[in-house]
Amino acid sequence: MDYELVFSGAGILAMFGWLMLLISPWTPIWSDRVAGLTIPVVLAAAYLAIVIFVPTASGGFGSFAEISELFSQPQALMAGWIHFLAFDLLIGAWICRKARAEEIRFWFVLPCLPITFFLGPAGYLLFSIIRGSNSIIAKRSLERL
Repeated sequence: MDYELVFSGAGILAMFGWLMLLISPWTPIWSDRVAGLTIPVVLAAAYLAIVIFVPTASGGFGSFAEISELFSQPQALMAGWIHFLAFDLLIGAWICRKARAEEIRFWFVLPCLPITFFLGPAGYLLFSIIRGSNSIIAKRSLERL
């Protein structure tokens, strides 16, 4: 298996998904379908194919030493990379959908997307803070009425 080719293909596919999320205010349905469904499904299939058909020689999930050994092998590292690409994109798509549903301005969501792409959980945390703040502001606005 040519891991460089798989790495490049998965990366290009994921980047297309992230670009769709960046234009999601103007194409919400297509962004949801492409970045929130189609691309993650394709990446999940690639992940599963690697996990099933390209066995690893050693390592496991029982200890830090086993994880280190597992990810020292190219097939496990590639599966792990595709896993991150798929799940980070799913979270990015969820952020965009949730923000639209809760009427959070896209300008507040925009910084969450690259942070989610590069630092997954940190982007989710930032969005959670923005969501909480938006909820508090909305509640105070309703109390004034």
